Amino acid sequence: MKIAVVGLGYVGLPLCLQFARNGVQVLGLDIDPAKVSSVNAGKSYIEHIPGDAIAKLVTEGKFTAATEFSRVKEVEAVIICVPTPLNKNREPDISYIIKTGESIAPQLQRGTLVVLESTTYPGTTDTDLREVLESGSGLKAGTDFHLAFSPEREDPGNPDSKVAQIPKVIGGLTPACLEKSLALYGLAIKTLVPVASCRVAEATKLLENIFRSVNIALVNELKVVYAAMGIDVWEVIAAAKTKPFGFMPFYPGPGLGGHCIPIDPFYLTWKAREYGQNTRFIELAGEINTAMPQFVVGRVGEALNSRRKAINGSRVLVLGLAYKANVDDARESPSFRLLDLLKGLGAEVAYHDPHVPVIPMTREHRDWAGVKSVAWNRETVASFDAVLISTAHAAVNYAQLAEWSPCIVDTRNAMAAVKVAAGKVWKA
Repeated sequence: MKIAVVGLGYVGLPLCLQFARNGVQVLGLDIDPAKVSSVNAGKSYIEHIPGDAIAKLVTEGKFTAATEFSRVKEVEAVIICVPTPLNKNREPDISYIIKTGESIAPQLQRGTLVVLESTTYPGTTDTDLREVLESGSGLKAGTDFHLAFSPEREDPGNPDSKVAQIPKVIGGLTPACLEKSLALYGLAIKTLVPVASCRVAEATKLLENIFRSVNIALVNELKVVYAAMGIDVWEVIAAAKTKPFGFMPFYPGPGLGGHCIPIDPFYLTWKAREYGQNTRFIELAGEINTAMPQFVVGRVGEALNSRRKAINGSRVLVLGLAYKANVDDARESPSFRLLDLLKGLGAEVAYHDPHVPVIPMTREHRDWAGVKSVAWNRETVASFDAVLISTAHAAVNYAQLAEWSPCIVDTRNAMAAVKVAAGKVWKA
């Protein structure tokens, strides 16, 4: 069997490797020539994916990459793994899905299976994508070609997260579409979870991410409330999670990051309005999480003030640019917002991140592209008036930080196990 995976990013590339390991011929398609060249040279551009894994499959002839979407005519199935961001008005932007559909439609052959994995609102697969594919191919979905939705479930930075071991939810346009999809994913994924429709599968992914967003918002709000009461929310959570039933720990932070949690809930809130429904709970969670960077910067101000300094004119080092620990993915990272806010208040800012040596070009934070991570040594760290821990990478030596920095603002409880002089660490 030969398949195509469109989009060679954090979702598409691991999926390509998993199928190829299981004997499937995989064609990776991407509009970025640099990614295509890297794959064909057996090199990785994602930190947690080893280049050797790519090189082995490329050498064996099981995996190749291209920019020519005309090659879709060669394959039996196409899996779409492209971004679904929000536009400047915080509304869903499914243009990457639509453009991909327009590119592959003229090449569709009868019997081909098309599966969308990009997170989106219910109805995208069986309406928006379906219309583009049918109009561009002259074929009918569910009759001439198969169509399905199967949400991606990636957990970068988690060494225990393996593509083959993560249960795969799948919804087809028709029973035949579902059967075809189950046969495809059964080649690479151990556990399959069939559902009644594409819309159920789309809604499943949104529920997963909204659940996290709402619960993170809850602990973020409690963090602020408990701080006013002189109570450490981290200690409260640690105590609460000893309960063996009825509680699941979530942890506060400086805001939400990544391509899922800050974005996906708003796909549902936008779509719900079409049905005359309000999503007040989801939107409130979004407001709370979005406000966290301002709260953190306020704590930086308090910490500096305790040392008779103002934010204006102070040097502040943001520790961690990636949106989560131990990854090199900076998409939607709250660290960007922290840098913007601090700079706007007159601080001289820099960042250190062992996983992100240079800030890449992003859609939302172009002004920071090309800025380099500062060195990790006593002289450099001590030159800053305050260090703000935004991401708690395991590669950072926090004992050194405690020794070198005069003032630390900790949003991740990273300093909890480190001996620090009294008054040096401020939790935020």
